[in-house]
Amino acid sequence: MRRRLINSTLAVVLVVIAVFGLSLVVVESRTISSSAQESVDSEALRLISVVENRMLGEERITPGVLAEQVDDSRYARVEIPGRSPIEVGKRPTDSVIRSTEVGEQGERVTVEESGSAVTREVVRTLLIIGAVALLAIVSAVLLAVRQANRLTSPLTDLAETAERLGSGDPRPRHKRYGVTELDRVADVLDSSAERIARMLTAERRLAADASHQLRTPLTALSMRIEEISVTDDPETVKEEASIALTQVERLTDVVERLLTNARDARTGSAVVFDLDEVVKQQLEEWRPAYRSAGRAVVCSGKRGLQAVGTPGAVAQVLAALIENSLMHGGGTVALRTRVTGNQVVVEVADEGPGVPADLGARIFERTISGRNSTGIGLAVARDLAEADGGRLELLQQQPPVFALFLSRIPPERREPDRPVR
Repeated sequence: MRRRLINSTLAVVLVVIAVFGLSLVVVESRTISSSAQESVDSEALRLISVVENRMLGEERITPGVLAEQVDDSRYARVEIPGRSPIEVGKRPTDSVIRSTEVGEQGERVTVEESGSAVTREVVRTLLIIGAVALLAIVSAVLLAVRQANRLTSPLTDLAETAERLGSGDPRPRHKRYGVTELDRVADVLDSSAERIARMLTAERRLAADASHQLRTPLTALSMRIEEISVTDDPETVKEEASIALTQVERLTDVVERLLTNARDARTGSAVVFDLDEVVKQQLEEWRPAYRSAGRAVVCSGKRGLQAVGTPGAVAQVLAALIENSLMHGGGTVALRTRVTGNQVVVEVADEGPGVPADLGARIFERTISGRNSTGIGLAVARDLAEADGGRLELLQQQPPVFALFLSRIPPERREPDRPVR
């Protein structure tokens, strides 16, 4: 493209020079020739006037007198009837410019000038025109190179940006070039880069959330299967299998919830549900893990509460809090249910060292963790709570107390599993 721009600009300039330059040469040549001829004609008229005046005054006409009237570079011949011709100057031998005038008494004056002077003037004019044309060509080439660089460099830069996008580097460059069309392409590439970056971030977030959220149900399911494999009691097998099936259903709900949030975090499936059932389910799932760690998980507070939300999402939030207490807390973990205003609150507290003071305000941010963990669990839990119109807060740092706030339906409107519209 660079070469094409330079060649096209140079071609245009050459055409202009060819058209206007040749015309100018012809016009200037004719002008110079005409000017030289007019000058010779004028001198011939002046000389014939001098001769006539001297003849009328009966004055002598000599070469010396005529030489004063004739330019040194010209030749003049005066012919008077009855007298010898008078010549002034050197007669040119090459091409000449000639002018002849005849007086009233028959006298004849001829003035000649060498055509080499006209040729020299024409050549000088041609050199000037050629110099101007050469300067125009050089300027056009420099301008074409500058314009080509102005256009090709951004195109090369945009090609590199597109290549970076294709290689998986979605960082927008926010670079503009002062050319409307190129800036439009840059805008589109930057917008594409931002969309790709958002998509990659969403994909990575979904993968991290899925890894974190599926780990706990899979661990609990593995424990139930181990219980089944080591017992011979049919009743125990039946009980553990029933619990395992419940955990499989919860695992399925976790997957569906993650996919739903990945498509649209605002999409909710909130219903009126029995909070006691969700809390009981979590206690049953986590008690084996706590027994293995030599700790306990208990529940207290008001019973028979109904809340608005997605049971699976609420279960995941409580599981994240209980797991967080198991990994980072200490002593007995207590779940307490209560009512405040038009909201149901589930508090999860333990007897551990609590949340460090410098992390209190950032504990729900992703990658923020007081121990060597992923820092994803609490962030995902807050997102799940907010998706159903609830909220998750840290009420107390030491000892730690987390609280899940959910909307509450008045007793007269209680209808289990009724969708909220």
